[in-house]
Amino acid sequence: MNENDLDAASRPFSSPALHGSSAAQPAPAPGPPRLHLLALNPTDSVTEGFLPAAARLGLAVTLLTDQPDAHARAYGLRDDAQRGAARRKEPRRGGAQPGEARRGEAQRSDGPQGDAPRGDAADAPPPPFPALDIVPCDVRDFAEVISRIAADGRPHAVFTNSDHLQTQAALAAAYFGLPGKDWRAALRTKNKAELRRALAAAGPDAADPAWSADPAWPADPVWSAELATGQDPATLAGLDAPYPCVVKPREGVASEDVVLVGDADELVRRSREIRARRPGAALVIEEFLEGELRTLETLGDGRTLHVLGSFRTELSPPPHFIEERLHLLPAPPPQPHTDQVLAQLRALGVGFGVCHTEYVVQGDRARLIEVNYRAIGDQCDLVLAELLGIPLFEYILRTHLGEPLPDDLGARTDGRVRMEYVMADRAGRLASAPPASVTERDGVRLDYRPLRGIGEEHPLHHTNRDFLGVLRATGTDQERIDAAVAEFLAAHRWEIV
Repeated sequence: MNENDLDAASRPFSSPALHGSSAAQPAPAPGPPRLHLLALNPTDSVTEGFLPAAARLGLAVTLLTDQPDAHARAYGLRDDAQRGAARRKEPRRGGAQPGEARRGEAQRSDGPQGDAPRGDAADAPPPPFPALDIVPCDVRDFAEVISRIAADGRPHAVFTNSDHLQTQAALAAAYFGLPGKDWRAALRTKNKAELRRALAAAGPDAADPAWSADPAWPADPVWSAELATGQDPATLAGLDAPYPCVVKPREGVASEDVVLVGDADELVRRSREIRARRPGAALVIEEFLEGELRTLETLGDGRTLHVLGSFRTELSPPPHFIEERLHLLPAPPPQPHTDQVLAQLRALGVGFGVCHTEYVVQGDRARLIEVNYRAIGDQCDLVLAELLGIPLFEYILRTHLGEPLPDDLGARTDGRVRMEYVMADRAGRLASAPPASVTERDGVRLDYRPLRGIGEEHPLHHTNRDFLGVLRATGTDQERIDAAVAEFLAAHRWEIV
């Protein structure tokens, strides 16, 4: 499940009944610490990562979303009665309480099958979820988020893993005096034009001597320009751009509508095409950065910033930029690029919670593409937690509960992974595909998960919405991993008609 539903905010949602208050009413009995979690559509990161982690930490969760029915289905809560049972259900006993993490606790959860038949609730095994209250909310409106949280009682933590909701969650956390990301850093990382301006202002030519003297700072900024909301794409015809260049939505995700253009005519044409799909959207035009694409995964508590790992990413051929596979690079992450990325994150104000940064290697320079102030997605965060052997999702939530991270996370360094995404190459109906499977041989574990059901018909999106399935190959020997992936792909067929 991927968070790239561009129409999520426009869907209607209902408001729960308003409840009055009276000073004469008795105070409610104290309950477990409550996490307010903001989300759009359901994602694997939340379903298999953060909700089970909240349960293990003994937290109750209020999930604020503009798609409550989709979340109810994803968690097997198909009607109001089941949602009410989830609200009243105490967190499972035996889970670690805040301040009592169990190092090395298993991270992987198979998660529920949202549409699978369910028997009597009394006979069903307990779900890997906390006490859960799904509340309809226009989560893109920070004022509405604050109002709904306030009506629910004082929160203990406000958190989101959504690209689109980081600023809203940061503002809400600041309003209630809770630990959280700086809302300005959340905004400048989401807004790609502001990110470029901030990095240019903090570069070696800036007035601030702290950054000018930083030996890790890359030598030159990335060229960029902005087509603001309401501006006519025709104005781009006279832009002095370094062709070929890249045009993309200013607040986009998942390579949606990101395209390489070769000249001014194509820039104007592609921009108009994007605007037809996204009326009035602001666009960013950037220098095309050639080179090996890598990521840097970090986790911080505002005091300590840990590097979790680094992936090498292989993309589809231009003009589109779709992630086809990722390889986890051996630890520790390569230098000097890691230090350069960290210097740029510091300049942006990034250092609290989890962050996924993409950059291109050009010689000894690391040139940022984008900063996603949340966990890496498309199941990479799930497999990273598994390989590192640490309670990664609990650590992330603990930072938002105000708990410091340990100086040493105790992560393993010998794990390797290859994430292979099977993609549709045309529009149409999926006629045949292999089922989900998990196998282990010669020290390599293969976990294949379908992402599109047989019989489903889709257009071609040129994004990760074209993924038909994901193969997670893990072990300690990269050659064996690559051989196992090649054998799996050769033995199976995905047919679109």
